[in-house]
Amino acid sequence: METPMKPVIGFAYDLRSDALAEGLSPEEAAEFDSAETIDAIAAALAGNGFDVDRIGNGRALCARLAQGHRWDLVFNIAEGRGGRCREAQVPALLELFSIPYTFSDPLTCALTLDKEMAKQVIRAAGLPTPASRVIASLDDLDPLSLGYPLFAKPLAEGTGKGIDGASRVDDGRALAAVCGRLLETFRQPVLVEEYLPGREFTTSILGTGREARVLGTLEVRLRPDAPDGDYSFKVKEECEQYVDYLLVTHDPVLPAVEELALASYRALQCRDAGRVDIRLDADGNPAFLEINPLPGLHPTHSDLPMTATACGMEYGELIGAIVASARKRLGHGG
Repeated sequence: METPMKPVIGFAYDLRSDALAEGLSPEEAAEFDSAETIDAIAAALAGNGFDVDRIGNGRALCARLAQGHRWDLVFNIAEGRGGRCREAQVPALLELFSIPYTFSDPLTCALTLDKEMAKQVIRAAGLPTPASRVIASLDDLDPLSLGYPLFAKPLAEGTGKGIDGASRVDDGRALAAVCGRLLETFRQPVLVEEYLPGREFTTSILGTGREARVLGTLEVRLRPDAPDGDYSFKVKEECEQYVDYLLVTHDPVLPAVEELALASYRALQCRDAGRVDIRLDADGNPAFLEINPLPGLHPTHSDLPMTATACGMEYGELIGAIVASARKRLGHGG
């Protein structure tokens, strides 16, 4: 009797070392994945009974598609290159060739990378998020109908890129300085929003649509020796030294945080897994900050796997749950 063939999963990703070799700075390459992460995901996929074909980045995917390669499913964590729609590049290619894949579709990937566009959908859904403005040039600062303190960050970046100790500002002069620097450095608009002074949380979610469920919520607490007062690029990159991630269980604010996270995830039509960042305002009410439809998957450094571990879910089980969600919505069962 012949042994049934294992389903073949293609694996699309951007490797950080490749980007560094091409001349990108560590900050420019920060959203890309380490070889350790790629190896861990590949091992977890194999452990779940799949043959794994490592494709690489979007350009490598183009070459493989042109050569006629196809897969039963693609596990996609590729961040893409260039522009606010870069996370949509690989999903769009796969849809063009009718190849199923994990995580969100091109619309959601593009929409959520633009933080203000995501916030507009959140507002339209009746969900709370800080008041904000997009600054495409310094002329947009006058007039600015927002209340200080404010927080400024690049419009379409992740991993805390562009965020440092100067991101929180208390007056117009400081705001103009930080916006000018960000406009010049990142060559994209700046999102300016009213600063929320309360506790910060990140909620991990598994599944799609009505079947989406909260996996767990971590509170992000900066240690006293953290170099910046907020969750900056440096603090995120060196989180083992500067941050305590605490699983929230019995806390009066938890139901409201997780309800907002799940409603935001569904409003933005994320799929399979994702992570929602939430902060409390001065009155202790939760508000949406941003969402990540392609969450980091380093086994011990990324928030989603850390949440899974804290909730008793092993790394291989987490990767298997993401694939199972994709296969189920594609009609292949669990």
